[in-house]
Amino acid sequence: MVIIGGGVVGCAVAMEVSKRWDDVFLLEQMPRLGMGASTRNSGVLHAGLYYTPGSRKARHCVRGNRLTYEFCAAHGVEHRRTGKLVVATTEEEAAELEKLRAKAQKNGVEGLRLVDRAGIRKREPHVEGRAALEADSSGIVASEELVKAYARVAAGQGASVLTRARVTRLEPLGEYVRVGSEAGEIEALVVVNAAGLYADEVAQLAGPRPYKIYPVRGEYCEAVKAKAGMIQGLVYPMPHTGGLSLGVHLTKTLWGTLLVGPTARYVENKEDYEEGRESPEEFARKARRLLPEITAEDLRPAYTGIRAKLVPPKETGIADFVIERDPEDPRIIHLVGIESPGLTSAPSIAEEVAELAGETLS
Repeated sequence: MVIIGGGVVGCAVAMEVSKRWDDVFLLEQMPRLGMGASTRNSGVLHAGLYYTPGSRKARHCVRGNRLTYEFCAAHGVEHRRTGKLVVATTEEEAAELEKLRAKAQKNGVEGLRLVDRAGIRKREPHVEGRAALEADSSGIVASEELVKAYARVAAGQGASVLTRARVTRLEPLGEYVRVGSEAGEIEALVVVNAAGLYADEVAQLAGPRPYKIYPVRGEYCEAVKAKAGMIQGLVYPMPHTGGLSLGVHLTKTLWGTLLVGPTARYVENKEDYEEGRESPEEFARKARRLLPEITAEDLRPAYTGIRAKLVPPKETGIADFVIERDPEDPRIIHLVGIESPGLTSAPSIAEEVAELAGETLS
């Protein structure tokens, strides 16, 4: 079996399938694992608040949340169950909080509470809001450590993990698929396309396929050290961006720093991490909705990431994860549009992929 893509999902899949089968190969095009979206994010373990009940995002996020905490505890991956506040700053937003809680409860999220302004201030003294939804199961994780740990377990189970191994050819040949890469050729009974931002391009290697990823860049700022103590955990606005993102939020990291972001903007180039960055003034303007004391002088540009969106520009809504067999060759399994909450969902997605692979190999 060949897994294309050494991000968090690809590594989790490698770990899961190598429990069951021998001759598992993970191929990553970059010099190190997880150099893309898997480590260019907030490192948040989501509870499953926002996603349509019954969707893959809802199901995998809720199960993945529990599995990730269990894995981190078992394998020494640094993490913290911080809880999260989703803050309503207007009467209209406050009226929507109960709907958000009801959706989350349908998804199976536990540890939910509605709190008033006093409850917000008790938990986050510098945050301003009328009311909030508190989610106890949210947290943060050292995402790069998590990727490496999944890969380490996979390798310990016999999987071959190869970097600098960009896949250049997929050739379906009836009983197997020939995978051509910079590391050589492999004849695989099952191929899993977990290539993240490039999953649509990898799919096209097998012929024209109906997938298109629209890259969306997210930028972060970091608060200066003297202001990092203004936030203790995770603070999010009510989601009002048409599905493009969850809005600029506040994250107290495992290392004691305070992240502000991410923004969300469509870009043409999947490698466009820097051009036309937003100013600290713009970050401060957006963050002041939740944290009135923040100023542009308190912020410094940090890193950027790019999401693999399936919704094109000028459209709204949240697209679900695509996890399905290739329309022409059932030996190829495509994972397309695995954006947030992909970090949280990875071990649960891996279980679904293993089941699909098992059906092929049986």
